[in-house]
Amino acid sequence: MQAETKKSLIVVAVCIALTGGGFFGYQQIFTKGIDRLPAKPGAGAVDRSIVADALPAARTADERGKITTTSASNQFTFWCYVNAGGSIVSGEAESGFATEEVWRQAYQEKRGRDPVSVSAGDVKAIALSGLATVFVPCTPPRQADHTATRTHSLTTEMRTIGESRVQGIALRQVLMDFAYQLTKHAYKTGECKEAREFPDELPRIKAD
Repeated sequence: MQAETKKSLIVVAVCIALTGGGFFGYQQIFTKGIDRLPAKPGAGAVDRSIVADALPAARTADERGKITTTSASNQFTFWCYVNAGGSIVSGEAESGFATEEVWRQAYQEKRGRDPVSVSAGDVKAIALSGLATVFVPCTPPRQADHTATRTHSLTTEMRTIGESRVQGIALRQVLMDFAYQLTKHAYKTGECKEAREFPDELPRIKAD
């Protein structure tokens, strides 16, 4: 009887070990796609940890990032895209002539999305439901002298497509952080003329 009991306990222990091993194997094979991305996806634009905060675990993940320039207007756009199992976070930081007032008005008018604003000096950000945007003054390096009196800016917009890891205020915060890191990277990569010290992060969004 004791031998049978011992044998039963061994069988149970083996089953538990196999189950645990199977779960661990499942995690490694089917949920670690984001962990295999570069440390800074989007051609160095953002921290991988922010991507992990934004997107659910997935078997596979891929990322893209690049800067494009428009010779006619000497403007630039930095594109960033991460896809994890069909859930996507994507956006672009684009130089142009938008004033803060025009930029802010465009997002304040998005009905039903309850915009929340934060700022750090002349770096402004707005978080909405499923979307975040950042504004900062920026003059591209090869901008013609005759446009010197015009307003120059860099505006970034980030959004999610499909499922996200978090919702509500947490999603707004991670999208704002994503947009802010993309803005800082694009500002440096695009060689904006104005010397600027960016804070490590923007003020946190406060719950009501």
